[in-house]
Amino acid sequence: MITVNQRAFLDMITHSELGPALLAVSDNGYNVIVGSTPSHPDLFDDYSDHPRKFVAINPHLTSSAAGRYQQLARNYDFYKKALKLPDFSPDSQDAIALQQIKECKAIPDIEAGNFTRAVSLCAHIWASLPGAGYGQHENKLADLQNAYLAAGGSLA
Repeated sequence: MITVNQRAFLDMITHSELGPALLAVSDNGYNVIVGSTPSHPDLFDDYSDHPRKFVAINPHLTSSAAGRYQQLARNYDFYKKALKLPDFSPDSQDAIALQQIKECKAIPDIEAGNFTRAVSLCAHIWASLPGAGYGQHENKLADLQNAYLAAGGSLA
């Protein structure tokens, strides 16, 4: 069972990775392929498997990220087996993201409302989080906290 704070944290990750405008032109982000923009969304319509589309992000980076949490194909393959998931459906995408958050040991901080610490613990998973260090755009912590609060999350 996903708690209110966990759902708000998942929504914040989506806000960070995709932004609200892209959510509006997709299946709430669950069918977005990396590199999409609101004016040029690249969407998939088959949730039976990860779309496995590789997109050049810049001259030095190609990514297979897809879905609401921009999961890489190789990570999906691992978690599909580990969590016994049937597909890349919204429920499976949520389960993978939540498992990654658990592996970051961020659940206690999310439940306690220690938002800044929870983001810091998860930054190495999602490149758009502050402190990720992947050389990609990182969002401001204050903006992400506002998205978390707007999604119903609570702070300590």
